[in-house]
Amino acid sequence: MPVNGDMSLDIQIVQKHLAYQSVARDIHVYGAVASTNAVLRTLAANGASDGTVVIADEQTEGRGRHGKQWFSPPAVNLYLSALFRPNITPRSAGGFSFVGSLALCDAIRGEGLEATIKWPNDVLVEGKKVAGVLAECATVETRVDYVMLGFGVNLNVTHKTLMTAMGQSGHFAGSLADLAGREINRNAFAAALLNHLFRWVATYRTDGPTPVLAAWRDRDILTGRRVEVRGEGPSYEGRVLGVDTQGCLLVRDSPGEVHRVLAGEIRLSD
Repeated sequence: MPVNGDMSLDIQIVQKHLAYQSVARDIHVYGAVASTNAVLRTLAANGASDGTVVIADEQTEGRGRHGKQWFSPPAVNLYLSALFRPNITPRSAGGFSFVGSLALCDAIRGEGLEATIKWPNDVLVEGKKVAGVLAECATVETRVDYVMLGFGVNLNVTHKTLMTAMGQSGHFAGSLADLAGREINRNAFAAALLNHLFRWVATYRTDGPTPVLAAWRDRDILTGRRVEVRGEGPSYEGRVLGVDTQGCLLVRDSPGEVHRVLAGEIRLSD
């Protein structure tokens, strides 16, 4: 689907669509950056406050989990990172990061599409990966200094462009414009994502992880499925039992041992 309108990122338009003033009080909009997480990491080291947001038109070195490249062409998608300084332990950071994929699902629903989540924070529509969240946590002694959530969302990139850039992996990727059959307004979507993100963060801070985990489990596609786990020692297959309160994936292997997966790569086997 071609992009026809003027989809330039505009901080004033984004702020106009924010639900209330406390959402993302400090927003930085850039043209091309290496990655929004890299920019925000520097801001965080210099004392950036809770709720600081970086948005870019293009990423030249965008990365997902395990250092995999995130295709980040200019003028069509959304690349956004948000900084939070929650009062949580480092072990709770994984569960806290679930607010990111929940916010994405809610923002996508606002475009008339239903989204699901593949652990930890890949977001799919009709089985196609359309977005992902890369969480980074910094600690000081035994406390969390900050959690940074970086979002990459395929809004208006075409399927042809994805296939050209990603090769066979492009078959498993999609964009909201292709799936919705219309162009997606980048500024309005950025604001919707921030509105939902800050709402879920407020829920976590007020009510703890329980409602966040419950909502995440409602959108989870892995529980009950057979998967292969790679990247945490020898690979193995097992059945997913769900996630625990710290955001770890629970997988029971064939001999019956239950593994807590912290950062492994998950591939469906069924």
